[in-house]
Amino acid sequence: MKVEQNMRNMLIGGGALLVVLLIAAGFLNSDMGSSSTTDSAGGTASASPSTALSVEGPMGDYALGSPDAPVTIYEYASLTCNHCAAFHLQAFPQLMEKYVETGQVRYVIRAFPFDPAATAAVMLARCSGEDRYYKFLDVLFEQQPQWAFTGNPGENLEAIAKLGGFSGEAYEACIQNADIFDHVRDVQTRGQEIHGVRSTPTFFINGEKVEGALPFEAFEEVLLSHLPES
Repeated sequence: MKVEQNMRNMLIGGGALLVVLLIAAGFLNSDMGSSSTTDSAGGTASASPSTALSVEGPMGDYALGSPDAPVTIYEYASLTCNHCAAFHLQAFPQLMEKYVETGQVRYVIRAFPFDPAATAAVMLARCSGEDRYYKFLDVLFEQQPQWAFTGNPGENLEAIAKLGGFSGEAYEACIQNADIFDHVRDVQTRGQEIHGVRSTPTFFINGEKVEGALPFEAFEEVLLSHLPES
């Protein structure tokens, strides 16, 4: 617990010891297979049981769309993954408009952070609350170059958080929230150990595993094979 507390303190400052402390805390240990976790641009598909995917993390999922939708999509993403950002900026708006908002798809984004910065970012999104979670993710993906690949991501994340209504105290409390930290770690561990997630973005469309940031047309082709014929 002391090491995890130190890790959270370093997230606040965005210091250079983040990675060392996160490894010491067990978030990126050998069982997590961090060396094989990659940012994926390609696309491959294989089967995965949808029943196991319905098991949520300790704090539950935040979902978009109708709970009665015939298709559920789970996306495992890292907020420091540039291919995840590309998918969300290019394909996701079409997917939302055409399938989620029309009640055909229920969509869930689950955390699979690459690094301490991505961990802190998704913790902030969770702290923003269910109503603002996806809006916060949108902002973080849109502004990824301004915070994820800089010398001090902690400071930059705090600036974004303050623009989103967080006080300095609320930001610090969020980064030190053990329940949210443990939720993120649990979701990532289960994603890798149970569902075989090795790269981001990885999608499960009604249980079918699709890896990589596919263009909307290619993603839609897989999706249509799971939708009932009209």
